[in-house]
Amino acid sequence: MVYDGKKRHTAARARAAGVLSLAAAVAMTGFLATGAFAKSSSATISLRTTKLGSVLVSSSGRTLYVFAADRNGKSACSGVCATYWPPLVATGKSSAGAGLRSSLLGTTKRADGKLQVTYNRHPLYVFALDKKAGDTGGQGLHDFGANWYAVSAKGGPVVKAAPAPPASPSPTTTTPGYTSTYAYP
Repeated sequence: MVYDGKKRHTAARARAAGVLSLAAAVAMTGFLATGAFAKSSSATISLRTTKLGSVLVSSSGRTLYVFAADRNGKSACSGVCATYWPPLVATGKSSAGAGLRSSLLGTTKRADGKLQVTYNRHPLYVFALDKKAGDTGGQGLHDFGANWYAVSAKGGPVVKAAPAPPASPSPTTTTPGYTSTYAYP
């Protein structure tokens, strides 16, 4: 009888995983159909104030990210990774907006031969699940083996500070032989 319970639980988990996978595939198909990849004949990189502070954005206002796995100015994100984290590619000359240094703007050749825009030698990406200009849903995510961060005006990752601890300590209950600290008032 215990075996049957485990078997039903495993089957339920498999069905749930299948439904989630199907939903993700349908959502990604819709995204791909919109042609919302970060492609441009030329790219203008600008600054925008977000909940993370001032970060780099594409010409359409989408937050730009760096991938911690990239090394020596080369992208480590291709295939499925580039589906969720489209590289900012340009066929024309790119430009830096107010508050940014044009000297930090460049390109790197991707494995597919396309030129990916870089800033301070960091290849730039958008996050496919950021829906509108100024969204920062990709900040701090650990995807495809490393972390993703929005980019500062200096060209480095924006690492948001951890939230401050609560102003008052959690209440403590003491019973003979047992002490408990809990977060509820």
